[in-house]
Amino acid sequence: MKEKICNAVVLAVVLVALTVPVAPATAQDIGTGDSSGNSSYHYSLGTSLMLDGKYAEAAREYEKALSLDPKSAFLASELATLYVKMGKLDRALSVCEQSLVHNPDQVETYGLMGSIYLFKKDYEQAIGAYKRVIALDPKSYDTYLYLSVIYAETKRYEEAVAILKTLLAQDPKSVMAHYYLGKIYGEMKLYKEASAWMEKAIALKPGFESALSDLALLCEIQNESGKAREIYRQLIEEHPQRRGYRLRLAKLDIREKKYSEAIGILEDVLKLDGRNREARLTLALALMETKNPERAIEELNALLAIAPNDPEARYFLGGAYEEKKMMAEALREYERIPVTSPLYGSAQVRAGYILKSQGKTGEATEKAKKALGEKKGDAALYGLLASLYEADGKLAEAETILKEGLAAAPKNADLRYRLGMLYDRMGRSDDGIREMEEILKDDPDSPEALNFIGYSWADRGIKLDEAEAMIKKALSLKPGDGFITDSLGWVYYRKNRIDEAIKYLKEAAAILPEDAAIADHLGDAYANAGKPKDALEQYRKALKLKPDMKGLKEKIDELTARTGTKK
Repeated sequence: MKEKICNAVVLAVVLVALTVPVAPATAQDIGTGDSSGNSSYHYSLGTSLMLDGKYAEAAREYEKALSLDPKSAFLASELATLYVKMGKLDRALSVCEQSLVHNPDQVETYGLMGSIYLFKKDYEQAIGAYKRVIALDPKSYDTYLYLSVIYAETKRYEEAVAILKTLLAQDPKSVMAHYYLGKIYGEMKLYKEASAWMEKAIALKPGFESALSDLALLCEIQNESGKAREIYRQLIEEHPQRRGYRLRLAKLDIREKKYSEAIGILEDVLKLDGRNREARLTLALALMETKNPERAIEELNALLAIAPNDPEARYFLGGAYEEKKMMAEALREYERIPVTSPLYGSAQVRAGYILKSQGKTGEATEKAKKALGEKKGDAALYGLLASLYEADGKLAEAETILKEGLAAAPKNADLRYRLGMLYDRMGRSDDGIREMEEILKDDPDSPEALNFIGYSWADRGIKLDEAEAMIKKALSLKPGDGFITDSLGWVYYRKNRIDEAIKYLKEAAAILPEDAAIADHLGDAYANAGKPKDALEQYRKALKLKPDMKGLKEKIDELTARTGTKK
Protein backbone atom coordinates (compact mmCIF):
# COMPACT_ATOMS: atom_id res chain seq x y z
CA MET A 1 0.00 0.00 0.00
CA LYS A 2 1.17 3.54 -0.63
CA GLU A 3 0.46 4.96 2.81
CA LYS A 4 2.60 3.85 5.70
CA ILE A 5 0.85 3.18 8.97
CA CYS A 6 3.03 5.58 10.93
CA ASN A 7 2.80 8.38 8.42
CA ALA A 8 -0.95 8.05 8.76
CA VAL A 9 -1.37 7.58 12.50
CA VAL A 10 1.73 8.32 14.60
CA LEU A 11 0.97 12.00 14.99
CA ALA A 12 -2.66 11.24 15.79
CA VAL A 13 -1.60 8.64 18.35
CA VAL A 14 0.73 11.10 20.05
CA LEU A 15 -1.76 13.94 20.07
CA VAL A 16 -4.45 11.71 21.53
CA ALA A 17 -2.08 10.40 24.16
CA LEU A 18 -0.99 13.89 25.15
CA THR A 19 -4.44 15.46 25.19
CA VAL A 20 -6.53 12.87 27.04
CA PRO A 21 -8.88 14.87 29.27
CA VAL A 22 -7.79 14.80 32.91
CA ALA A 23 -10.41 14.58 35.62
CA PRO A 24 -10.72 17.67 37.82
CA ALA A 25 -8.18 17.70 40.60
CA THR A 26 -9.25 16.67 44.08
CA ALA A 27 -7.58 17.42 47.38
CA GLN A 28 -6.23 13.90 47.39
CA ASP A 29 -4.70 14.43 43.93
CA ILE A 30 -2.92 17.56 44.99
CA GLY A 31 -2.08 16.65 48.53
CA THR A 32 -3.23 17.11 52.10
CA GLY A 33 -1.79 18.65 55.21
CA ASP A 34 -0.59 22.18 55.85
CA SER A 35 0.93 22.55 52.42
CA SER A 36 -2.11 21.36 50.49
CA GLY A 37 -3.83 24.67 50.67
CA ASN A 38 -0.86 26.47 49.20
CA SER A 39 -0.42 23.70 46.65
CA SER A 40 -4.09 23.87 45.68
CA TYR A 41 -3.90 27.65 45.36
CA HIS A 42 -0.94 27.56 42.98
CA TYR A 43 -2.47 24.72 40.97
CA SER A 44 -5.79 26.58 40.61
CA LEU A 45 -4.03 29.79 39.64
CA GLY A 46 -1.88 27.92 37.13
CA THR A 47 -4.93 26.27 35.57
CA SER A 48 -6.64 29.66 35.20
CA LEU A 49 -3.53 31.10 33.52
CA MET A 50 -3.25 28.08 31.22
CA LEU A 51 -6.87 28.47 30.09
CA ASP A 52 -6.03 32.08 29.23
CA GLY A 53 -3.13 30.84 27.08
CA LYS A 54 -0.49 32.16 29.47
CA TYR A 55 1.57 28.97 29.50
CA ALA A 56 4.81 30.36 30.92
CA GLU A 57 3.05 31.91 33.92
CA ALA A 58 0.96 28.75 34.36
CA ALA A 59 4.09 26.58 34.36
CA ARG A 60 5.61 28.70 37.14
CA GLU A 61 2.49 28.22 39.28
CA TYR A 62 2.43 24.46 38.63
CA GLU A 63 6.11 24.29 39.59
CA LYS A 64 5.33 26.04 42.89
CA ALA A 65 2.45 23.63 43.52
CA LEU A 66 4.68 20.61 42.83
CA SER A 67 7.49 21.96 45.03
CA LEU A 68 4.97 22.14 47.90
CA ASP A 69 3.68 18.61 47.19
CA PRO A 70 6.58 16.80 45.41
CA LYS A 71 5.01 13.35 45.72
CA SER A 72 1.85 14.28 43.79
CA ALA A 73 1.75 12.20 40.59
CA PHE A 74 -1.19 14.31 39.45
CA LEU A 75 0.67 17.62 39.70
CA ALA A 76 3.71 16.12 37.97
CA SER A 77 1.52 14.90 35.12
CA GLU A 78 -0.17 18.29 34.77
CA LEU A 79 3.16 20.11 34.69
CA ALA A 80 4.72 17.63 32.23
CA THR A 81 1.70 17.89 29.92
CA LEU A 82 1.92 21.68 30.01
CA TYR A 83 5.61 21.51 29.11
CA VAL A 84 4.69 19.34 26.13
CA LYS A 85 2.21 21.99 24.97
CA MET A 86 5.02 24.53 25.25
CA GLY A 87 7.34 22.30 23.19
CA LYS A 88 9.70 21.72 26.13
CA LEU A 89 9.83 17.96 25.80
CA ASP A 90 13.05 17.38 27.72
CA ARG A 91 11.74 19.32 30.69
CA ALA A 92 8.52 17.30 30.53
CA LEU A 93 10.54 14.08 30.62
CA SER A 94 12.57 15.35 33.54
CA VAL A 95 9.40 16.01 35.54
CA CYS A 96 8.12 12.50 34.72
CA GLU A 97 11.38 10.87 35.79
CA GLN A 98 11.38 12.77 39.09
CA SER A 99 7.77 11.75 39.69
CA LEU A 100 8.66 8.09 39.21
CA VAL A 101 11.13 8.36 42.11
CA HIS A 102 8.13 8.91 44.38
CA ASN A 103 5.60 6.85 42.38
CA PRO A 104 7.52 4.03 40.65
CA ASP A 105 4.38 2.18 39.56
CA GLN A 106 2.42 5.14 38.22
CA VAL A 107 0.96 3.86 34.91
CA GLU A 108 -0.11 7.29 33.65
CA THR A 109 3.42 8.67 34.01
CA TYR A 110 4.94 5.86 31.94
CA GLY A 111 2.21 6.36 29.36
CA LEU A 112 2.95 10.08 29.12
CA MET A 113 6.67 9.39 28.80
CA GLY A 114 6.02 6.84 26.05
CA SER A 115 4.01 9.41 24.12
CA ILE A 116 6.71 12.07 24.49
CA TYR A 117 9.39 9.65 23.31
CA LEU A 118 7.19 8.66 20.38
CA PHE A 119 6.75 12.31 19.46
CA LYS A 120 10.54 12.71 19.56
CA LYS A 121 10.91 9.52 17.47
CA ASP A 122 13.05 8.01 20.22
CA TYR A 123 11.46 4.67 19.51
CA GLU A 124 13.45 2.40 21.81
CA GLN A 125 12.73 4.59 24.84
CA ALA A 126 9.06 4.77 23.83
CA ILE A 127 8.90 0.97 23.54
CA GLY A 128 10.39 0.60 27.00
CA ALA A 129 7.90 3.03 28.53
CA TYR A 130 4.90 1.42 26.84
CA LYS A 131 6.02 -2.08 27.81
CA ARG A 132 6.17 -0.88 31.41
CA VAL A 133 2.59 0.40 31.10
CA ILE A 134 1.41 -3.01 29.88
CA ALA A 135 3.31 -4.79 32.63
CA LEU A 136 1.58 -2.61 35.23
CA ASP A 137 -1.83 -2.61 33.53
CA PRO A 138 -2.37 -5.38 30.93
CA LYS A 139 -5.77 -3.89 30.11
CA SER A 140 -4.33 -0.60 28.89
CA TYR A 141 -5.47 -1.49 25.40
CA ASP A 142 -4.48 1.76 23.68
CA THR A 143 -0.87 1.09 24.66
CA TYR A 144 -0.83 -2.07 22.53
CA LEU A 145 -1.88 0.07 19.58
CA TYR A 146 0.87 2.60 20.26
CA LEU A 147 3.45 -0.18 20.39
CA SER A 148 2.23 -1.62 17.09
CA VAL A 149 2.63 1.79 15.47
CA ILE A 150 6.24 2.04 16.64
CA TYR A 151 7.06 -1.47 15.48
CA ALA A 152 5.55 -0.74 12.07
CA GLU A 153 7.46 2.53 11.75
CA THR A 154 10.71 0.72 12.48
CA LYS A 155 9.77 -2.12 10.09
CA ARG A 156 9.55 -4.66 12.90
CA TYR A 157 6.40 -5.99 11.33
CA GLU A 158 6.33 -9.38 13.03
CA GLU A 159 6.48 -7.72 16.45
CA ALA A 160 3.74 -5.30 15.40
CA VAL A 161 1.51 -8.21 14.37
CA ALA A 162 2.29 -10.10 17.58
CA ILE A 163 1.40 -7.20 19.89
CA LEU A 164 -1.89 -6.60 18.08
CA LYS A 165 -2.82 -10.27 18.26
CA THR A 166 -2.02 -10.19 21.97
CA LEU A 167 -4.48 -7.30 22.26
CA LEU A 168 -7.11 -9.24 20.30
CA ALA A 169 -6.72 -12.21 22.64
CA GLN A 170 -7.86 -9.90 25.44
CA ASP A 171 -10.24 -7.69 23.47
CA PRO A 172 -11.50 -9.63 20.40
CA LYS A 173 -13.76 -6.76 19.35
CA SER A 174 -11.04 -4.12 19.16
CA VAL A 175 -11.83 -2.34 15.90
CA MET A 176 -8.50 -0.50 15.83
CA ALA A 177 -6.49 -3.69 16.37
CA HIS A 178 -8.14 -5.20 13.29
CA TYR A 179 -7.61 -2.00 11.34
CA TYR A 180 -3.94 -1.65 12.27
CA LEU A 181 -3.34 -5.29 11.37
CA GLY A 182 -4.78 -4.48 7.95
CA LYS A 183 -2.42 -1.51 7.60
CA ILE A 184 0.62 -3.50 8.69
CA TYR A 185 -0.09 -6.46 6.42
CA GLY A 186 -0.52 -3.94 3.60
CA GLU A 187 2.94 -2.53 4.28
CA MET A 188 4.25 -6.10 4.21
CA LYS A 189 2.63 -6.46 0.75
CA LEU A 190 0.49 -9.33 2.05
CA TYR A 191 -2.55 -7.83 0.42
CA LYS A 192 -5.02 -10.69 0.88
CA GLU A 193 -4.34 -10.77 4.61
CA ALA A 194 -4.54 -6.97 4.75
CA SER A 195 -7.95 -7.02 3.04
CA ALA A 196 -9.24 -9.69 5.38
CA TRP A 197 -8.33 -7.66 8.48
CA MET A 198 -9.85 -4.49 7.00
CA GLU A 199 -13.08 -6.38 6.32
CA LYS A 200 -13.14 -7.62 9.93
CA ALA A 201 -12.72 -4.04 11.16
CA ILE A 202 -15.62 -2.95 8.94
CA ALA A 203 -17.77 -5.84 10.16
CA LEU A 204 -17.21 -4.66 13.73
CA LYS A 205 -17.83 -1.03 12.80
CA PRO A 206 -19.97 -0.73 9.64
CA GLY A 207 -19.22 2.43 7.70
CA PHE A 208 -15.70 2.73 9.20
CA GLU A 209 -14.46 5.32 6.72
CA SER A 210 -10.69 4.85 7.03
CA ALA A 211 -10.97 1.06 6.75
CA LEU A 212 -13.27 1.32 3.73
CA SER A 213 -10.91 3.78 2.05
CA ASP A 214 -7.88 1.54 2.66
CA LEU A 215 -9.79 -1.55 1.56
CA ALA A 216 -10.63 0.14 -1.74
CA LEU A 217 -6.92 0.81 -2.33
CA LEU A 218 -6.11 -2.80 -1.49
CA CYS A 219 -8.71 -3.93 -4.01
CA GLU A 220 -7.12 -1.72 -6.67
CA ILE A 221 -3.70 -3.19 -5.95
CA GLN A 222 -5.15 -6.70 -6.35
CA ASN A 223 -6.97 -5.74 -9.58
CA GLU A 224 -10.35 -6.19 -7.90
CA SER A 225 -11.64 -3.09 -9.62
CA GLY A 226 -15.32 -4.02 -9.33
CA LYS A 227 -15.10 -4.30 -5.56
CA ALA A 228 -13.04 -1.10 -5.33
CA ARG A 229 -15.65 0.69 -7.40
CA GLU A 230 -18.47 -0.49 -5.10
CA ILE A 231 -16.61 0.77 -2.04
CA TYR A 232 -15.93 4.17 -3.62
CA ARG A 233 -19.61 4.52 -4.49
CA GLN A 234 -20.53 3.68 -0.89
CA LEU A 235 -18.05 6.25 0.41
CA ILE A 236 -19.34 8.88 -2.02
CA GLU A 237 -22.92 8.22 -0.92
CA GLU A 238 -22.04 8.34 2.79
CA HIS A 239 -19.61 11.27 2.50
CA PRO A 240 -20.76 13.37 -0.48
CA GLN A 241 -18.60 16.28 0.67
CA ARG A 242 -15.40 14.25 0.21
CA ARG A 243 -14.11 15.08 -3.28
CA GLY A 244 -11.21 12.66 -2.95
CA TYR A 245 -13.34 9.52 -3.31
CA ARG A 246 -14.84 10.78 -6.56
CA LEU A 247 -11.35 11.53 -7.86
CA ARG A 248 -10.09 8.07 -6.94
CA LEU A 249 -13.07 6.49 -8.69
CA ALA A 250 -12.44 8.62 -11.78
CA LYS A 251 -8.76 7.62 -11.85
CA LEU A 252 -9.76 3.97 -11.54
CA ASP A 253 -12.06 4.41 -14.52
CA ILE A 254 -9.27 6.06 -16.51
CA ARG A 255 -6.90 3.16 -15.79
CA GLU A 256 -9.57 0.81 -17.11
CA LYS A 257 -10.12 3.04 -20.15
CA LYS A 258 -13.67 3.89 -19.06
CA TYR A 259 -13.13 7.46 -20.08
CA SER A 260 -16.74 8.59 -20.47
CA GLU A 261 -17.54 7.43 -16.91
CA ALA A 262 -14.43 9.18 -15.58
CA ILE A 263 -15.27 12.39 -17.43
CA GLY A 264 -18.80 12.38 -15.99
CA ILE A 265 -17.50 11.97 -12.43
CA LEU A 266 -14.91 14.71 -12.84
CA GLU A 267 -17.48 17.09 -14.31
CA ASP A 268 -19.66 16.46 -11.24
CA VAL A 269 -16.72 17.29 -8.96
CA LEU A 270 -16.14 20.55 -10.82
CA LYS A 271 -19.81 21.47 -10.50
CA LEU A 272 -19.38 21.16 -6.74
CA ASP A 273 -15.93 22.76 -6.66
CA GLY A 274 -14.91 24.67 -9.77
CA ARG A 275 -11.47 25.44 -8.34
CA ASN A 276 -10.53 21.80 -7.73
CA ARG A 277 -7.12 21.57 -9.40
CA GLU A 278 -6.78 17.79 -9.35
CA ALA A 279 -10.23 17.26 -10.86
CA ARG A 280 -9.62 19.68 -13.72
CA LEU A 281 -6.15 18.34 -14.43
CA THR A 282 -7.40 14.74 -14.42
CA LEU A 283 -10.34 15.74 -16.63
CA ALA A 284 -7.93 17.27 -19.16
CA LEU A 285 -5.90 14.04 -19.26
CA ALA A 286 -9.06 11.95 -19.75
CA LEU A 287 -10.09 14.24 -22.61
CA MET A 288 -6.67 13.76 -24.20
CA GLU A 289 -7.18 9.99 -24.02
CA THR A 290 -10.50 10.37 -25.86
CA LYS A 291 -8.78 12.38 -28.62
CA ASN A 292 -10.45 15.61 -27.59
CA PRO A 293 -7.46 17.97 -27.29
CA GLU A 294 -9.63 21.02 -28.02
CA ARG A 295 -11.60 20.65 -24.81
CA ALA A 296 -8.49 19.56 -22.92
CA ILE A 297 -6.92 22.87 -23.94
CA GLU A 298 -10.00 24.70 -22.62
CA GLU A 299 -9.82 22.93 -19.26
CA LEU A 300 -6.09 23.50 -18.86
CA ASN A 301 -6.39 27.18 -19.73
CA ALA A 302 -9.22 27.46 -17.18
CA LEU A 303 -6.90 25.95 -14.59
CA LEU A 304 -4.09 28.32 -15.54
CA ALA A 305 -6.46 31.27 -15.21
CA ILE A 306 -6.76 30.30 -11.53
CA ALA A 307 -3.13 29.20 -11.03
CA PRO A 308 -0.94 30.75 -13.76
CA ASN A 309 2.25 29.30 -12.29
CA ASP A 310 1.10 25.66 -12.31
CA PRO A 311 3.90 23.85 -14.22
CA GLU A 312 2.00 20.58 -14.50
CA ALA A 313 -0.93 22.31 -16.20
CA ARG A 314 1.47 24.04 -18.59
CA TYR A 315 3.25 20.77 -19.38
CA PHE A 316 0.01 18.98 -20.25
CA LEU A 317 -1.21 22.02 -22.16
CA GLY A 318 1.93 21.74 -24.28
CA GLY A 319 1.06 18.10 -24.92
CA ALA A 320 -2.49 19.03 -25.94
CA TYR A 321 -1.15 21.62 -28.38
CA GLU A 322 1.19 18.99 -29.80
CA GLU A 323 -1.79 16.70 -30.33
CA LYS A 324 -3.44 19.53 -32.26
CA LYS A 325 -0.25 20.04 -34.31
CA MET A 326 0.00 23.57 -32.86
CA MET A 327 3.75 23.33 -32.39
CA ALA A 328 4.46 27.02 -31.81
CA GLU A 329 1.95 27.07 -28.95
CA ALA A 330 3.35 23.83 -27.55
CA LEU A 331 6.89 25.22 -27.60
CA ARG A 332 5.67 28.37 -25.85
CA GLU A 333 4.16 26.36 -22.99
CA TYR A 334 7.23 24.15 -22.59
CA GLU A 335 9.48 27.22 -22.47
CA ARG A 336 7.40 28.72 -19.65
CA ILE A 337 8.06 25.83 -17.28
CA PRO A 338 10.65 27.04 -14.73
CA VAL A 339 13.96 25.36 -14.00
CA THR A 340 12.81 24.72 -10.44
CA SER A 341 9.98 22.44 -11.61
CA PRO A 342 10.53 18.65 -11.69
CA LEU A 343 8.94 18.81 -15.16
CA TYR A 344 11.57 21.19 -16.53
CA GLY A 345 13.75 18.46 -18.03
CA SER A 346 10.81 16.62 -19.61
CA ALA A 347 9.49 19.89 -21.06
CA GLN A 348 12.86 20.67 -22.63
CA VAL A 349 12.99 17.15 -24.08
CA ARG A 350 9.54 17.60 -25.66
CA ALA A 351 10.58 20.99 -27.03
CA GLY A 352 13.80 19.50 -28.39
CA TYR A 353 12.01 16.75 -30.29
CA ILE A 354 9.57 19.27 -31.76
CA LEU A 355 12.49 21.34 -33.06
CA LYS A 356 14.18 18.18 -34.35
CA SER A 357 11.02 17.22 -36.27
CA GLN A 358 11.09 20.71 -37.82
CA GLY A 359 14.68 20.19 -38.99
CA LYS A 360 16.01 22.70 -36.46
CA THR A 361 18.59 20.36 -34.96
CA GLY A 362 21.10 23.14 -34.38
CA GLU A 363 18.68 25.21 -32.33
CA ALA A 364 17.48 22.10 -30.53
CA THR A 365 21.06 21.11 -29.71
CA GLU A 366 21.87 24.48 -28.19
CA LYS A 367 18.70 24.42 -26.09
CA ALA A 368 19.44 20.87 -24.94
CA LYS A 369 22.98 21.84 -23.90
CA LYS A 370 21.64 24.79 -21.95
CA ALA A 371 18.97 22.66 -20.27
CA LEU A 372 21.53 20.01 -19.37
CA GLY A 373 23.65 22.72 -17.77
CA GLU A 374 20.66 23.63 -15.62
CA LYS A 375 19.70 20.02 -14.85
CA LYS A 376 22.90 18.00 -14.58
CA GLY A 377 22.15 14.31 -14.36
CA ASP A 378 18.77 14.43 -16.15
CA ALA A 379 18.88 11.19 -18.16
CA ALA A 380 16.20 12.25 -20.63
CA LEU A 381 18.21 15.36 -21.58
CA TYR A 382 21.30 13.24 -22.25
CA GLY A 383 19.15 11.03 -24.46
CA LEU A 384 17.76 14.04 -26.34
CA LEU A 385 21.19 15.55 -26.95
CA ALA A 386 22.56 12.20 -28.15
CA SER A 387 19.66 11.79 -30.59
CA LEU A 388 20.28 15.29 -31.96
CA TYR A 389 23.98 14.54 -32.50
CA GLU A 390 23.01 11.27 -34.16
CA ALA A 391 20.53 13.05 -36.44
CA ASP A 392 23.37 15.34 -37.57
CA GLY A 393 25.62 12.31 -38.18
CA LYS A 394 27.84 13.19 -35.22
CA LEU A 395 28.04 9.64 -33.93
CA ALA A 396 31.19 10.10 -31.87
CA GLU A 397 29.61 13.08 -30.06
CA ALA A 398 26.46 11.03 -29.47
CA GLU A 399 28.55 8.23 -27.96
CA THR A 400 30.35 10.69 -25.67
CA ILE A 401 27.17 12.26 -24.35
CA LEU A 402 25.54 8.88 -23.73
CA LYS A 403 28.60 7.75 -21.77
CA GLU A 404 28.43 10.96 -19.74
CA GLY A 405 24.76 10.24 -19.03
CA LEU A 406 25.55 6.70 -17.92
CA ALA A 407 28.31 8.00 -15.66
CA ALA A 408 25.65 10.15 -13.96
CA ALA A 409 22.96 7.43 -14.04
CA PRO A 410 24.67 4.03 -14.52
CA LYS A 411 21.44 2.07 -14.04
CA ASN A 412 19.44 4.00 -16.63
CA ALA A 413 18.25 1.37 -19.09
CA ASP A 414 17.08 3.88 -21.70
CA LEU A 415 20.51 5.51 -22.03
CA ARG A 416 22.21 2.12 -22.17
CA TYR A 417 19.77 0.91 -24.81
CA ARG A 418 20.38 4.04 -26.88
CA LEU A 419 24.13 3.45 -26.62
CA GLY A 420 23.70 -0.16 -27.75
CA MET A 421 21.62 0.95 -30.73
CA LEU A 422 24.20 3.61 -31.57
CA TYR A 423 26.99 1.01 -31.53
CA ASP A 424 24.91 -1.13 -33.87
CA ARG A 425 24.57 1.79 -36.27
CA MET A 426 28.33 2.35 -36.04
CA GLY A 427 28.93 -1.27 -37.03
CA ARG A 428 30.08 -2.23 -33.52
CA SER A 429 27.60 -5.04 -32.99
CA ASP A 430 29.57 -6.74 -30.22
CA ASP A 431 29.69 -3.48 -28.24
CA GLY A 432 25.95 -3.11 -28.73
CA ILE A 433 25.33 -6.63 -27.44
CA ARG A 434 27.55 -5.92 -24.43
CA GLU A 435 25.38 -2.92 -23.47
CA MET A 436 22.22 -5.01 -23.80
CA GLU A 437 23.73 -7.69 -21.60
CA GLU A 438 24.33 -4.99 -18.96
CA ILE A 439 20.62 -4.12 -19.12
CA LEU A 440 19.69 -7.78 -18.65
CA LYS A 441 21.82 -8.00 -15.50
CA ASP A 442 19.45 -5.54 -13.82
CA ASP A 443 16.31 -6.49 -15.73
CA PRO A 444 16.36 -10.05 -17.13
CA ASP A 445 12.90 -9.43 -18.57
CA SER A 446 13.72 -6.43 -20.75
CA PRO A 447 12.00 -7.33 -24.06
CA GLU A 448 13.97 -4.67 -25.94
CA ALA A 449 17.36 -5.95 -24.79
CA LEU A 450 16.38 -9.60 -25.40
CA ASN A 451 15.17 -8.75 -28.89
CA PHE A 452 18.28 -6.73 -29.73
CA ILE A 453 20.65 -9.56 -28.83
CA GLY A 454 18.50 -12.25 -30.47
CA TYR A 455 18.12 -10.28 -33.69
CA SER A 456 21.84 -9.38 -33.77
CA TRP A 457 22.78 -13.05 -33.53
CA ALA A 458 20.17 -14.06 -36.11
CA ASP A 459 21.32 -11.37 -38.52
CA ARG A 460 24.87 -12.70 -38.27
CA GLY A 461 23.69 -16.31 -38.50
CA ILE A 462 25.17 -17.30 -35.14
CA LYS A 463 23.79 -18.81 -31.91
CA LEU A 464 20.46 -19.32 -33.67
CA ASP A 465 18.92 -21.56 -31.01
CA GLU A 466 19.80 -19.04 -28.27
CA ALA A 467 18.56 -16.23 -30.49
CA GLU A 468 15.23 -17.99 -31.00
CA ALA A 469 14.80 -18.56 -27.26
CA MET A 470 15.57 -14.90 -26.44
CA ILE A 471 13.23 -13.54 -29.09
CA LYS A 472 10.41 -15.87 -28.03
CA LYS A 473 10.83 -14.68 -24.45
CA ALA A 474 10.77 -11.06 -25.62
CA LEU A 475 7.57 -11.69 -27.57
CA SER A 476 5.93 -13.36 -24.56
CA LEU A 477 6.77 -10.25 -22.54
CA LYS A 478 5.55 -7.88 -25.25
CA PRO A 479 3.00 -9.75 -27.37
CA GLY A 480 1.96 -8.15 -30.63
CA ASP A 481 5.12 -6.08 -30.98
CA GLY A 482 5.88 -5.74 -34.68
CA PHE A 483 9.64 -5.48 -34.38
CA ILE A 484 9.98 -8.52 -32.13
CA THR A 485 7.62 -10.49 -34.41
CA ASP A 486 9.90 -9.55 -37.34
CA SER A 487 12.92 -10.77 -35.36
CA LEU A 488 11.28 -14.15 -34.77
CA GLY A 489 10.50 -14.43 -38.47
CA TRP A 490 14.07 -13.50 -39.28
CA VAL A 491 15.59 -16.12 -36.99
CA TYR A 492 13.39 -18.74 -38.66
CA TYR A 493 14.61 -17.47 -42.03
CA ARG A 494 18.20 -17.93 -40.87
CA LYS A 495 17.35 -21.44 -39.67
CA ASN A 496 15.85 -22.16 -43.12
CA ARG A 497 12.40 -22.74 -41.62
CA ILE A 498 10.89 -20.66 -44.39
CA ASP A 499 7.19 -21.38 -43.87
CA GLU A 500 7.46 -20.25 -40.25
CA ALA A 501 9.54 -17.27 -41.34
CA ILE A 502 6.87 -16.16 -43.81
CA LYS A 503 4.13 -16.59 -41.19
CA TYR A 504 5.77 -14.28 -38.66
CA LEU A 505 7.12 -11.80 -41.21
CA LYS A 506 3.65 -11.39 -42.72
CA GLU A 507 2.29 -10.81 -39.23
CA ALA A 508 4.99 -8.19 -38.56
CA ALA A 509 4.25 -6.47 -41.89
CA ALA A 510 0.55 -6.29 -40.97
CA ILE A 511 1.44 -4.67 -37.63
CA LEU A 512 3.99 -2.26 -39.13
CA PRO A 513 3.03 -1.80 -42.80
CA GLU A 514 5.24 1.29 -43.19
CA ASP A 515 8.48 -0.39 -42.10
CA ALA A 516 10.86 -0.92 -45.03
CA ALA A 517 13.14 -3.41 -43.22
CA ILE A 518 10.22 -5.76 -42.49
CA ALA A 519 9.07 -5.62 -46.11
CA ASP A 520 12.64 -6.40 -47.19
CA HIS A 521 12.80 -9.39 -44.84
CA LEU A 522 9.48 -10.72 -46.13
CA GLY A 523 10.76 -10.30 -49.68
CA ASP A 524 13.83 -12.40 -48.83
CA ALA A 525 11.61 -15.12 -47.35
CA TYR A 526 9.38 -15.21 -50.42
CA ALA A 527 12.42 -15.32 -52.70
CA ASN A 528 13.81 -18.24 -50.71
CA ALA A 529 10.42 -20.00 -50.92
CA GLY A 530 10.45 -19.72 -54.75
CA LYS A 531 7.78 -17.01 -54.88
CA PRO A 532 9.47 -14.32 -57.00
CA LYS A 533 6.33 -12.27 -57.68
CA ASP A 534 5.55 -11.97 -53.97
CA ALA A 535 9.21 -11.21 -53.29
CA LEU A 536 9.31 -8.44 -55.90
CA GLU A 537 6.13 -6.93 -54.48
CA GLN A 538 7.75 -6.66 -51.05
CA TYR A 539 11.07 -5.37 -52.39
CA ARG A 540 9.31 -2.65 -54.39
CA LYS A 541 7.26 -1.71 -51.36
CA ALA A 542 10.44 -1.45 -49.28
CA LEU A 543 12.14 0.67 -51.96
CA LYS A 544 9.15 3.04 -52.06
CA LEU A 545 9.27 3.39 -48.27
CA LYS A 546 13.04 3.85 -48.17
CA PRO A 547 14.57 4.71 -51.57
CA ASP A 548 18.14 4.73 -50.25
CA MET A 549 17.94 1.32 -48.59
CA LYS A 550 21.16 -0.52 -49.26
CA GLY A 551 21.00 -3.53 -51.60
CA LEU A 552 17.32 -3.25 -52.52
CA LYS A 553 17.79 -2.19 -56.14
CA GLU A 554 20.31 -4.97 -56.66
CA LYS A 555 17.83 -7.55 -55.32
CA ILE A 556 15.10 -6.27 -57.63
CA ASP A 557 17.44 -6.23 -60.65
CA GLU A 558 18.76 -9.74 -59.94
CA LEU A 559 15.28 -11.21 -59.39
CA THR A 560 13.73 -9.59 -62.46
CA ALA A 561 16.65 -10.70 -64.62
CA ARG A 562 16.50 -14.27 -63.30
CA THR A 563 12.74 -14.62 -63.72
CA GLY A 564 12.22 -12.42 -66.75
CA THR A 565 9.76 -10.32 -64.79
CA LYS A 566 9.19 -6.70 -65.77
CA LYS A 567 10.60 -4.10 -63.41
